[in-house]
Amino acid sequence: MGINVYSEVKRLRRVLLHRPGLELENMEPDLLEELLFEDIPFLKKAQQEHDYFADVLRTNGVHVEYVTDLLATSLSEDSIKEQFVKEYLELSEVKNEYIKEALEEYLLSFETKEMINKIVGGVRINEFKLKKENFSTKVRLNKQFYLLPLPNLYFQRDPVAFVGKGIVINRMRTKARRRESLFMKYVVKYNNDFKNTPIYYDMTLPFAIEGGDVLVLTEKVLAIGISQRTDPEAVEILAKKLFFETDESFETILAINIPKKRAYMHLDTIFTMVDTDKFLAHSQLESSLLVYVIKKGKDGDLEVIEENKSLEEILQKYLENGQVKILKCGGEDEIAAKREQWNDGSNVLAVKPGVVIAYDRNYVTNTLLRDNGISVIEIPSSELSRGRGGPRCMSMPMNRGD
Repeated sequence: MGINVYSEVKRLRRVLLHRPGLELENMEPDLLEELLFEDIPFLKKAQQEHDYFADVLRTNGVHVEYVTDLLATSLSEDSIKEQFVKEYLELSEVKNEYIKEALEEYLLSFETKEMINKIVGGVRINEFKLKKENFSTKVRLNKQFYLLPLPNLYFQRDPVAFVGKGIVINRMRTKARRRESLFMKYVVKYNNDFKNTPIYYDMTLPFAIEGGDVLVLTEKVLAIGISQRTDPEAVEILAKKLFFETDESFETILAINIPKKRAYMHLDTIFTMVDTDKFLAHSQLESSLLVYVIKKGKDGDLEVIEENKSLEEILQKYLENGQVKILKCGGEDEIAAKREQWNDGSNVLAVKPGVVIAYDRNYVTNTLLRDNGISVIEIPSSELSRGRGGPRCMSMPMNRGD
């Protein structure tokens, strides 16, 4: 099961997850805004919910892999492990050389899997004492952490995106999440299962793009959100790469310009595909969109068309399917729509056409889906939903078959 993603809804065969761990326990109220959380999930319950999610995937024939396991395999050689730690500390912006040297020594003292867990969970100030101190180290030690935890890592959709037969290694918008992309960078480079995977975007590029904004609608059409987290320049770079430097089958990119605010964080938080001809969307999505259609032009340039039709009409046109229908999260009940949108009612994961995994708390939306012929597998969500992401956010498909 190599890399093969040409659809949002074809049968899901292989997926990438991260099981929440100590990183959730290492959050505190003062860090919530910096770490992009509104609340602190209860770890034990969050793990139970995540295990249930993984078991549902396996029951539906999906091969589940965990990003930390893949990374551990990639860091089997000491030299690669050392290189990873150095790069991780650079991305963490550890400016003090005494602290950086001490952290490198401390992290490399662990076995590989334990070291990865330590990196994900964060390194507290009280875990070890510096051998040397000066004025600047004393100032910088007046806090709780040498290295902040990575609580967003269970949203595996964002650091990378598998597109066609390749991978987009994303430059994350925020400092809190930028280190996450490094994991799959090392997996692709040093894990034999991924060594021939072409890279379509690299995290070293200066423009932000996140996987929650990348939807592979068909083998010909991508939708990419221009959002709070994804720059138009990144969309342009990716479009040129796909159209002019690969043999991929993609012919059209629907660049969907959405409001640049937390409520519309990524395209997939307000818009997901549930069947070959059905989509689920934020109840107010239509009134806030501008869609650019990007195609391969002449002489290495792009052809761009600004579409003024409704999103439903645009999808019908470019998916060449006159039956395309958009269902509203929460239906016609304004209060339910706002509540369930807040709880990621629009963010569902298709395991095959017309069969999706959704949070159980969004019962109005789930009933609406069923009334429109979609089979809904509900998973518990009291704690996972506190991170503001649904089943699609928590998973990165690596292979979708017919």
